[in-house]
Amino acid sequence: MPIALFALTIAAYAIGTTEFVSVGLLPIIADDFSVSLPVAGLIVSIYALGVTFGAPILTALTGRMERKPLLIILMLLFIAGNVLSAMSATFGLLLAGRVLAAFAHGVFFSVGSTIAADLVPEDRRASAIALMFMGLTVAIVTGVPLGTWIGQIFDWRATFWAVTILGAIALLGIAALLPNKIAKAPPASIMDQIRVLGSGRLLLVFAMTALGYGGTFVTFTYLSPILEQITGFQASSVSLILVLYGAAIALGNLSGGKIANKNPVKALTGLFLAQAIVLVVFTFTAVNPIAALVTLALLGFLQFANVPGLQLYVVQLAKEHRPGAVDTASALNIAAFNLGIAAGAWIGGVVVEAPGFGLDATPWVGAIMVAGALVLTYWSGVLDSRTNYATAHFE
Repeated sequence: MPIALFALTIAAYAIGTTEFVSVGLLPIIADDFSVSLPVAGLIVSIYALGVTFGAPILTALTGRMERKPLLIILMLLFIAGNVLSAMSATFGLLLAGRVLAAFAHGVFFSVGSTIAADLVPEDRRASAIALMFMGLTVAIVTGVPLGTWIGQIFDWRATFWAVTILGAIALLGIAALLPNKIAKAPPASIMDQIRVLGSGRLLLVFAMTALGYGGTFVTFTYLSPILEQITGFQASSVSLILVLYGAAIALGNLSGGKIANKNPVKALTGLFLAQAIVLVVFTFTAVNPIAALVTLALLGFLQFANVPGLQLYVVQLAKEHRPGAVDTASALNIAAFNLGIAAGAWIGGVVVEAPGFGLDATPWVGAIMVAGALVLTYWSGVLDSRTNYATAHFE
């Protein structure tokens, strides 16, 4: 693999860390700004919304730019967002910094995967893309717990400074190692995206993605306060628990691809059902440290196990219903993942503050969202069966 790929991997690691590390820092940030946990949770949802709406629009607007200068600008934007976050004197400035970093996030992964593929021979493209995205996976396993530990030992601002340094290293690597001339695909216009949104079948999968992936974030966003206030763990133990959770996520992501290869609808049906059940179980096991850890390991596995199946399914349907905009459909499904994160984090905040609910209600409320994805998946499978029947009998 060319060394330039590792610059992209470091960038993906930094971006992945800054996206999810706020989950571990939530109680500290809430205390520092004297805001409630649900208000502090906006740093998760506002980031996800920045990716959701910024990525497709900015990808379309920057489609004609040369790839290397674009990546350099994106990393500068990422660094600026994290510097602003680290220096924020008010909660509003922190949110602004999160939005800037989120804009860089969405376009980077849209453009970076195509660059990674073009850096290697055709028979190694899948491995090159996997290497770049490994940075995101490793960030969940190591970057998030390490960033949480730094925030607890020093200050949450130190975590954002550390991510800024990672971003600067990635920027130098991209500037020094990436070729000046990189082929680029014809840019997808905003009209291409609108045409994809006109397909009812694809909208159904986007809804499955948002509900199924976002349901876990009703709880995951508030995992640190749940572990401290309900389960009874010390704050210093949370970073270690996040290592366990991250390892389960990585294993789930790898296993999910194998599970979904043959029949993504069947796989997603089973995964969503298991995910909803485990969330309901966590409602009861959260009060017991050992039972909570076992449940969290299962939940971590299931949280990312559905990602490969959802991406595969949307590509399959796009080839059938919008064959000229498969890449656009795939990118919009990434936006749907982040819309789910934003919705899950926001709903979690509402649940935490609602009279008669609170932190201990977030798991079963998240289960309701995932159950919605399960119903939509079943319905999509029924529509597939009807289409296959019609194709078999009338062609």
